[in-house]
Amino acid sequence: MSNLKDVLVPDIGNFDSVDVIEILVKAGDTIAKDDSLITVESDKASMDIPAPFAGVVKEVKIKVGDKIAQGHLLLTLEAVEMAVPAAAAVLASSATPVLTVEAPKVAIPEPSRPAAEPPQKIQPAHQPLPVGESAVVNGGTLSHASPSVRKFARELGVNLALVKGSAAKNRILESDVQAFVKNELAKPRSENMGAGLGSLATLPMPVIDFSQFGDIETKPLSRIKKISGANLHRNWVTAPHVTQFDEADITDLEEFRKSMMKDAEKRGVKLTLLAFLIKASVNALKAYPNFNSSLAPDGDSLILKNYFNIGFACDTPDGLVVPVVKDVQSKDVLAIAADLGELSTKARERKLKIEEMQGGCFTISSLGGIGGTMFTPIINCPEVAILGVSRSSMQPVYNAESKEFEPRLILPMSLSYDHRVVDGADGARFTSHMRMMLSDVRRLLL
Repeated sequence: MSNLKDVLVPDIGNFDSVDVIEILVKAGDTIAKDDSLITVESDKASMDIPAPFAGVVKEVKIKVGDKIAQGHLLLTLEAVEMAVPAAAAVLASSATPVLTVEAPKVAIPEPSRPAAEPPQKIQPAHQPLPVGESAVVNGGTLSHASPSVRKFARELGVNLALVKGSAAKNRILESDVQAFVKNELAKPRSENMGAGLGSLATLPMPVIDFSQFGDIETKPLSRIKKISGANLHRNWVTAPHVTQFDEADITDLEEFRKSMMKDAEKRGVKLTLLAFLIKASVNALKAYPNFNSSLAPDGDSLILKNYFNIGFACDTPDGLVVPVVKDVQSKDVLAIAADLGELSTKARERKLKIEEMQGGCFTISSLGGIGGTMFTPIINCPEVAILGVSRSSMQPVYNAESKEFEPRLILPMSLSYDHRVVDGADGARFTSHMRMMLSDVRRLLL
């Protein structure tokens, strides 16, 4: 007979309190014994708290961001079997500190995903995680991993399809992921590390005691930089990058932008060049649809997208994040500017939602406000291209009609693209199209 029971925080070790970083269940969910209920994090470890018994969730008593301690009420369950005193033991076994890989530091890039697992967008620091148990195919059997374990694996660039689970029903624990990484690091450097990227016969990075040369200070990386660094490395070694450089004359566009400032202020928005770049990029994506695509997981086909969501790199105190402006094709530049302002503010205040960083087709990284001439932006896979723009400058341009040099405002552009999908000719055509759109405001506003 079912009965209503409280689920409390079990023994969490020598911690006064821990932060709730993820809630994996909701009211009405039917869960089995040992299913993960929440993920908590201390300054030393992240861990799942499992269900002490099976049942139906009646009410969740906590929220993300709460600080909890042993004995804190998590939720109420309509139990279908009596609780067993195993929760603390399971918690203790999963409370493995986040792995710090000592030198040689070798990233474990993720190979092509199995056909059973859909492609997922990887964005610095904010990869969405499924709720509840998720499964991957491993040697013909099902292996289960909780969202927090999958998150841990992604931070290390490990494909869970290659990891053998040691818990019941082949459930993968953090310790299994750690063991896999340690085993891969122990292999000779000429092996391909299970990444499917061919031989990675690179020399290990030397371990140097820099304090012997003078005073040093060790500063930990932010969580965003740790995660985005692993993703950027994977994107760089997975996608063969080619960067096409070009310049656009934005003299007339800049005059037009300034003439619209009063209208923009009336609507409470700041009209920047980025809004026009996003508008122009959609026009170029329509003209060259291969840029608005992603490679299928098997690498044998191309997924063409009929929607136009543009991401933009946003600098925050914790590192770069990539919010996404949705349905750009249906918005004018003022509406785009309003979205840019709202998303940028949320990013700086750490209030971006997961859905506001998903679904991008193409990314723009603008360094114009900082400086520089040209650079090579890294593709935000599984997108196939990214546009970088640097600081515009006044340059003398020869006018064939007047046979004189005229001062014109020139914008440097750097387009990186995945050479598996886009060839050099289309890369040049794309930047030429962007140059044409940006140099003629009438075309841009059509």
